[in-house]
Amino acid sequence: MINVIVSYTVPPEFVQSNKANIQKFLNDFKNLDQSDFEYKVFVKEDGVTFVHYSNYINEEVQNEVLNVPSFKEFQRLRDESGLNGSHKVEFLQSII
Repeated sequence: MINVIVSYTVPPEFVQSNKANIQKFLNDFKNLDQSDFEYKVFVKEDGVTFVHYSNYINEEVQNEVLNVPSFKEFQRLRDESGLNGSHKVEFLQSII
């Protein structure tokens, strides 16, 4: 199992666009086999920091999910919004 947390902060004026872009790829993820992965997105109390939590049964599934066109477009637009070095990717190891 692959477990990942990604966090980043967007400029306040990009929050609504980011939420809309997230909803687009989450809708497209519904067309995939949901038993092979989990993907959740949260916004912190500051309203501008997003946290994405995902887990995948293997690298093949992870690659399939992360290559959905709407997800790649989300990433491009997010990165172009001006993250100012806030983008952080963490891999988690299960203790069970």
